[in-house]
Amino acid sequence: MASDPTLSLDDFLAALPASGRLIGLDLGTKTIGLALSDLGRGIATPMETIRRKKFTLDAERLLQICAEQQIGGIVLGLPLNMDGTEGPRAQATRAFARNLAQKTDLPMTMWDERLSTAAVTRTLLEADSSRARRAEVVDKMAAAYILQGFLDRLGHMGTE
Repeated sequence: MASDPTLSLDDFLAALPASGRLIGLDLGTKTIGLALSDLGRGIATPMETIRRKKFTLDAERLLQICAEQQIGGIVLGLPLNMDGTEGPRAQATRAFARNLAQKTDLPMTMWDERLSTAAVTRTLLEADSSRARRAEVVDKMAAAYILQGFLDRLGHMGTE
């Protein structure tokens, strides 16, 4: 098995260009939610949801967006079990990262995504969103939730 191409937080930060947005990914079995950071890397915004077809097509679309948006790094949500262990979904995310690393030199890191979809779904329910609307936006909003958590951590690193 190939080694894990994702970087630790410190190595990821060292590999990032001085400027450029980050892209956050919420990988599901049927969709990939995408979110972008602002240029200052402080705010995450939901972008779109890619309907998964096959890896090559999914990666092409993702890397097209990365080029268009001048992405400097990729933050993948890592779906850990509640006890912190890695299950099949986490292994699938790591496999996606290994395959993607063969197609791009962009630095990648993982960020704990536990409860991100649940938190977003709860927020949408509180906003009285219809079931159809929730289904339409939950993946890209979960990606924004994941990326915002990462950006918040970056912001705190400067104050420690």
